[in-house]
Amino acid sequence: MTEDFPINKTDAEWRQELTEEQYRILREKGTERAFTGKYDFHFEDGAYHCAACGTKLFDSGSKYDSGCGWPAFYQTAEKGAVVEKLDRSHGMIRTEVLCGNCGGHLGHVFPDGPQDKTGLRYCINSVSLDFESK
Repeated sequence: MTEDFPINKTDAEWRQELTEEQYRILREKGTERAFTGKYDFHFEDGAYHCAACGTKLFDSGSKYDSGCGWPAFYQTAEKGAVVEKLDRSHGMIRTEVLCGNCGGHLGHVFPDGPQDKTGLRYCINSVSLDFESK
């Protein structure tokens, strides 16, 4: 990745610290198969952190069942927790969501979330997350 983030490691360092699947998703912008992630139907009280660097990304209170097959949130835990970037890959135009601290690929954000909240759906790969219960 070429962007500058507070945590900036070499590919070799990331490969040593992450599992093969975490590296594929967080560093190579991969996607886990729908409905296979451990946090898709997970609704315990707590916080979701970046699996690469530990930054708090989402609170469980903003998680909801969108039916999309990936964990969905309607807002981030804090301003700056994530960075949004235009993604034109795979013949689509989407908004990619990256960890604001290490630049790890988390997923995408769409404007079809709960209208009584923010109207956003942060569609996030479970592999990109670690959960800390309250």
